[in-house]
Amino acid sequence: MKRVIPVLVLSVAGLIPVWRYDPSIGTTTSSASTPTTEAVSTPTPTASSSSSGSASTPSASTKKVVQGTAINTSKGTVQVQVTFEGDKISSVSMLQQPDHPQTTAAVPVLIEETLKAQSSKIDTVSGATITSDAYVQSLQAAIDAKGA
Repeated sequence: MKRVIPVLVLSVAGLIPVWRYDPSIGTTTSSASTPTTEAVSTPTPTASSSSSGSASTPSASTKKVVQGTAINTSKGTVQVQVTFEGDKISSVSMLQQPDHPQTTAAVPVLIEETLKAQSSKIDTVSGATITSDAYVQSLQAAIDAKGA
């Protein structure tokens, strides 16, 4: 009987932080029926061509802007837009992203890694794994659509 009271007190004291934990501060609401990532639209290639220099310059590059697939996650929708100059990825921008502090911190890292790797084979950002995985899926869809 002497052990019952301390065990109960310590159990309750250990559960209080668990009950008070709130991990979703600053997030947007999303459909609770879709906990996994899933594609909600198809890639939409948008081509725009431009030449640098005059017509007699042999090194004229063409720009092509391609939107990736919008990926629904439990944190929100992720969609990228990729600008290609020839076969090189020259810039990546986010068309849609979750309104979450970890996502906001992760996006510049993901874009920098994409520009270095020139592909979708990049590491996920710790603390923003769901967004990172959706970013890679949308990026790969844009890269695939560029070739089409």
